[in-house]
Amino acid sequence: MGANRGVSISGTEAEIDAIRQIIATVERSQNNESPEEFLRLFRADAIWTTGGGKRLYGLEEISEFTHQVLPGGMRGMSVAFELEHVLFIRPDVAAVKLRQIYQTPDGPDVGSPLWIMSKEDGEWRLVACQNIGVPDDEDVSPARPVFGSGE
Repeated sequence: MGANRGVSISGTEAEIDAIRQIIATVERSQNNESPEEFLRLFRADAIWTTGGGKRLYGLEEISEFTHQVLPGGMRGMSVAFELEHVLFIRPDVAAVKLRQIYQTPDGPDVGSPLWIMSKEDGEWRLVACQNIGVPDDEDVSPARPVFGSGE
């Protein structure tokens, strides 16, 4: 997982460490193109909005999309996540702000995911997640299209 830049967090260290493990699992599952490892992190009724704006409702839609794009989708690329902020809405609900850096053959693409997570049966789960490109990030080459824009 990438280095943290100015992380602002509140809450118990054990909960923050558990959330960091989810982030590390997402990173590993994407880099290793492992849909099943990725999908185990979601609640059944989760919402996922991709960096390209595709809205997916429920684990079945998320699974269908993931199985279409993840195998082979990381060829020649890698992704790293940096934890920027955790806001505990309640002890069992957290808003997690990340910086996502894809290293591509054409240069870096940077995203700014927000994940709402809930702790259920002792495990943190992804509940409502959305990504957006960051065209003015210092790591994005001016020649690169905006993450997920299709330009």
